[in-house]
This record gives sequence, structure tokens and C-alpha cells, in this order.
Amino acid sequence: MPVWNATNVGHLLNRTLFGYSKNDLSVAQGYGSLADLVDLALLYDNPVPAAPNTWVNTTPAASQTTSGETGTWYREFNYWWFKLMFKEGLNMQEKMVLFLHNHFANERDKVVYSQNMYAQNALFRKYAFGNFKQLVKEISIDPAMLIYLDGHNSRGSAPNENYARELLELFTMGIGNYTETDIKQAAKVLSGWQVSGLKANFVSTRWYTEASVTVLGKTVKFDVNSLIDHIFDQKATAEFICRKLYKEFVYYKPNETFISQMATVLRAANYEIKPLLKFLLTSEEFYKTAYIGSKIKNPTELMVGASKLLELPTPDYINMYEMSKVLQMQLFQPPDVAGWPGQREWISTTTYSYRGGFTDSLLTGKRYNGVAVTGKLVPVTYAQSFTNSEKAVEFVDDVCFLFLAFPPTIKKKAFLLETLLAGTIVKNYSTYTPGVNVNLQQFFKAVMRLPEFQLC
Repeated sequence: MPVWNATNVGHLLNRTLFGYSKNDLSVAQGYGSLADLVDLALLYDNPVPAAPNTWVNTTPAASQTTSGETGTWYREFNYWWFKLMFKEGLNMQEKMVLFLHNHFANERDKVVYSQNMYAQNALFRKYAFGNFKQLVKEISIDPAMLIYLDGHNSRGSAPNENYARELLELFTMGIGNYTETDIKQAAKVLSGWQVSGLKANFVSTRWYTEASVTVLGKTVKFDVNSLIDHIFDQKATAEFICRKLYKEFVYYKPNETFISQMATVLRAANYEIKPLLKFLLTSEEFYKTAYIGSKIKNPTELMVGASKLLELPTPDYINMYEMSKVLQMQLFQPPDVAGWPGQREWISTTTYSYRGGFTDSLLTGKRYNGVAVTGKLVPVTYAQSFTNSEKAVEFVDDVCFLFLAFPPTIKKKAFLLETLLAGTIVKNYSTYTPGVNVNLQQFFKAVMRLPEFQLC
């Protein structure tokens, strides 16, 4: 079992949550062991959250798009999910929902109706710690997915191959583990579905008529469920899913030996996700020193995490929504069916500047374009919540430990101390000095503009 210390606890929270506050870290340390923290908090089954609004149950209609309701509802949907992330406490569920949202990527521009996307999001929440094989069975006939990958109206006599291709390539097995013939035959099995409002209906007269088809070496009269069962009987499937989880939660370069161990755990659990996550999050592999602070925060982690870190009582979710587009991670609008590639793709000369602009806005109350941001931080009040708030050197150490996944260089720490002191000397520093609020604002801006702050 890995060592129980503040560094490992912070690393665990960084990877499984959208950031954490001082209080979150303190509560987590109260569990006393990684196993208990994982079992009793991170993987605890949360109740289903209330829906963002009553529109989720209304029948999709073209008129909602022309009236502008669709756009309004997507905004509400985004604000609702940001709030769930911000209020997640010590539970990993929302992080897994985002992982699944990216794994089974659908774009709102094609799905159109927010009601269908909400139902899909609820499906991801239902199976966040549940059975991955069952999730694939249900996502295969999910209305949003049927619309997005053209399963809607696909007929057995001339099946659309889009979903069958992505099912094998992106969702279960990966390139190199199937043939074009497998795709064509699987597409027949997946035909026959139509979307009507919020439901998907199977129409047998639209299904394939052959007595059997051959997929991945097996010849039978497959239906959707037996096809998915057969795909999950393949050795490559568990390894593909585990590799995707490893790259998201552990390290961007997969350790194939460990992934093989993960796949063994996943198969033994009949594709239940929770036992696999427990194995992963309590493994020595997860806490290797080289992995700590090696992941570039995605824009959602950056925005929600900074708000949690600063303990903002009422974050501005409108600001998050607008900046998510600027930072190239608008929820429900991934770039394509492969989802957001992540890691180094998050940082460019343009987005790096805007990332700093976002964290600045939490302190200044102004977005980069001058638009007002609500709920900004009162730096002096926040600073005084630290035990060492009146000891400048120790205060800088405490902030660096909380804000950064690994210690900054001596030179950078000296720069931060100089920024905090703003011309005074250490022994004269006090959070009760007139004008110190401005110094603290500059100090927190400087910490969050460090390259190290982009990592978790």
C-alpha cells in the first residue's frame, strides 16, 4: 500500500476531483488511510442529483431551436454541471461522468436537443462506477448517440456503418483488433432503431434479414446485447478500456505491464468499474513520484479547481461557460467523435494567456475583455484563513504547497515572497496593514500564473 502522507493525498484528490480546497484536504486526511478515503468517500455512490430544469422531460421539437430555447437550455445545462463539479466534495463521480462524456463523445451541434444530451449525461452518471459492458449496451441505443452516429433510421438492407466503426475503434477495442468486414456485419446487427422524441424504438422490419452474420470470428444471429457481449469477450477490450483510464488518471504514457494487471482486475469483476478504480487508486503505480504533477489540467479542471481552491462562495458559472469556449473545452461540444485529445493540446500561446486571464478574473472581478465577473475573492479574508497568515515566509510555503502539485524553485519562491511583501520587510508584514489587499491580490495572481499551476 502506498505511503499515507499529505503529498499522496493531494495527488489523489488532484486526479480524482476538480481540484480541492484547504478544507477538502483536511477532511480527506481525516480518513487516515488511502483505502478508506477511496472506499468511503471517492467511490461512494451518490444519490441522483435534481435535474437542471423541467425542460429535460419535454418532447424535443424544432420550434425550441427557432425560438432560442435550445441555446438557453444548454446554458442552464452547463451551469448545472459546473455547479455539480464545484459541489462534488470528496466524491469522484463527476470526474468519471466527464471521462465518459469524452470517451463516448457527442456534439450538441448534431444532436441538437438538450433533452437528449441530458438523458445521455444521466446515463453516464448512472454508470460512473457501474458496469462498463452494460453501459455500452445502453449507449448503443441511446437517442443522442443514435442521432450523432447515424444509427437513427439505419436499415439492415443498407446499414449505416458509423456507429459500428466507432463502437469497435473508439469505444471498446481500438484500431488493429477488428476488420472492415467486422464493421459491415456489426452495422447490420445495430440497425433497425429509430428515435422518437426522448425514446429509441426498435422496428424489426428495418433490421437485417440474414439467418446469421459473422463478427470477430463468431457466426450467429446477433442482436445488440449478444454483439456487445461478444466484443467484451475479446482480450483487447478490457486492455483498451484500462489504457484509456490509465492515460486519463495516471500518466499520458501507458505502462503496458500495469495495464495488463488492470485488465485482469476488470475482467474478474465482469467489467464493473468500481473494483478497477479501487485497484488503480490504491496501487503503488498511481503514486509514482514521476507522475505527480505530470498532467496538464484541462480547462474544466482549471476553472472549477481554481474556484474551489480560493473557496469562492458563489462562483460565476456564466464566466466558466464563456471561458470554456475560449479555452477550447465547451461541454457537450467536443471537437469530434474522438473527443478532446488532452494533455499538451490544452496549452498553446493563445490558450495559456487566457488561462491566466481566467484566474486573474477571480481576483479582479473582470474578464480579459472587460466583462464583469461576479463572486470575486476578497484576498485578505482568504489569506487570514491560513494558520501562518501573519508569517510571510511560512505563508508563501503554505500557499505553494496547497496551490502547486510540486514545489517551485527557490528563485520562484523568492519572487513570490517579494511580490507579497511589495517593498516591506518580512518582520513588518501583516494582513492587517492598510493596502495589503492589493499586495495579496498580486501575490495570488502570480502564484496562479506560474506554469506549475497548470499541472496536477
